[in-house]
Amino acid sequence: MSAATGPDAPPDTRPVAEQLTLRVLSALLREDVLGLRTRSTPQDRADGRWLVLTDTALALPVAAEGFQSEYAARLPLLELDGTPLLGLDAVLTALTALAEAEDRPGWAAFTEECRQTLATMELHERARTEVHTALTDLYGADPANWSGPAATLGHDALAAHLDHPVYPTARGRSGLTEPQLRAYAPEFHPAFELRWLAVPAGTLTVHGDRPLPSWWPTPSWLGLDLAGGDDAWTTLPVHPLTVGEPLTEALRAAGLEGRAVLADRPYLTVVPTLSMRTVAVADDPAHHLKLPLATATLGRLNRRTIKPGTLLDGAAGQRLIEAVLAREPRFADRILHADEQSWAHADHELLAVLLRRYPADAGLESAVTVPLAALLATAPGGRLVIDHLADRFHGGDPVALFDALLELLLDWQATLFGYGIALESHQQNTSLVFDRDGGLRLLYKDDDGPRVHTGRLAATLGDSAPDRAEFDDARIFGDGDGPLTDVFATITGHLCTGALAFGLATHGRAELDDLLALLRKRLTEATDRIGPAGEPLRAALLDAERLPVKAMVTAGTLLTKQRSGAADINKHYTDGPNYLRTGATGTAGATR
Repeated sequence: MSAATGPDAPPDTRPVAEQLTLRVLSALLREDVLGLRTRSTPQDRADGRWLVLTDTALALPVAAEGFQSEYAARLPLLELDGTPLLGLDAVLTALTALAEAEDRPGWAAFTEECRQTLATMELHERARTEVHTALTDLYGADPANWSGPAATLGHDALAAHLDHPVYPTARGRSGLTEPQLRAYAPEFHPAFELRWLAVPAGTLTVHGDRPLPSWWPTPSWLGLDLAGGDDAWTTLPVHPLTVGEPLTEALRAAGLEGRAVLADRPYLTVVPTLSMRTVAVADDPAHHLKLPLATATLGRLNRRTIKPGTLLDGAAGQRLIEAVLAREPRFADRILHADEQSWAHADHELLAVLLRRYPADAGLESAVTVPLAALLATAPGGRLVIDHLADRFHGGDPVALFDALLELLLDWQATLFGYGIALESHQQNTSLVFDRDGGLRLLYKDDDGPRVHTGRLAATLGDSAPDRAEFDDARIFGDGDGPLTDVFATITGHLCTGALAFGLATHGRAELDDLLALLRKRLTEATDRIGPAGEPLRAALLDAERLPVKAMVTAGTLLTKQRSGAADINKHYTDGPNYLRTGATGTAGATR
């Protein structure tokens, strides 16, 4: 099987507009938007294969793909009535005209999302050299030597220039201008100061019994002279992008208009992480602040605010993971988790904060910590991040690094499945920790969206199993394995391991067949290790003809929740070929 036959074969010297058009068309095909996948007929022409929809006179040039879809777009165009439509605006205009009238607002939003993403991609092209130069000046020429929590933010910056494995317009951020991106987005590695809000004591719902860091300000520290003194008030950090009309409306909705006071003085220098709404304290980078933003990424419905219930779920999710670790000593020194027990909110999704603390006694200061999302990013000098890491830690063999990652990650995730847990620990929330001696550990955060098999969890954890009342989202718990295997396949499978296998092959680091065989081997071992509890995982991932695939464009932008039927826009699925199955070829010969 060749990984270099699709539209993403390196080196990709096409203009970014063509790259985006290919990604968008491939995503729409994968999600079967307007029947592009299920209502089309393959037609072989002189230049290659096309998918033809006779009822709408559409034709799309495609090539075999195999990762989440049989096909990907081969050329950045769509044919309508025999006439090629060039340019993403023309393509989307034609598709919008074919959509149901009630869906056209979603198509209009997606078209604008694509325009914003194209502008961002063009900005990235112009700024990449200056960003790489700045990162080299700060942390050194070799990212394999970027050790400590501050340098991890450099890896976040590199990862932010890389496209998402599923969502085609992930680099776009709704409504933000170029100056705002340069000032606040992780791909530019900026530093800025937060704004702070003083609210009457008792106004916030507060969780966590650890004392606040010494840098957390009092009102007087911020230059505020308020009635009753500092003890009568609590301070809440606010992202600068939220200040203005979004904050004013939030205070009004929360009943705090005229009662809360926004300090004029900015305070506390921070640096954005890969998630953008989460920032690291520049002088204390082991502490992060997750702050709501009035923008959206990965779809117009995927707002970057913080729903108060997710804070409750994240803290409970951390405790759940720790309960498993207490029973699995072989993971005790290899699986780390950020402390997410300290948070506050004012019953509004724009008035909230999570204080995330990274382990203080885990040796992270001397380790190189890299988000999984950064491994295939381009480092200063033009090589991939994973190549630099392989040189230092795995004898120059990126496949050996990939194998070490698979062995630990799949073992851990399968073990959790045996307890009845599937984590939404995607490539942004999972970090690799490389120790000086070459040891590999994993660091997790943000476990607010797991899926839990209630019966199996009770049977395995007994009295240590958390009460359902500790969580806010009732969708977390269920009595079947389906939701768990869906999350395992789409997160641990596609985003954390499958995308890396296909990416390594695309970059010529190994043959795709060999990488997928290695992935299947490690997943088989991990599944075998948990015994009978692994049978649903084996059936759903290793032996099934097709795998669930996230339908993120459909659920996140094109359709309303009422139209898509998505109970959770991040867990709404279509399906694709199973590249893990024995004998799978990943080519278009599979059943459509």
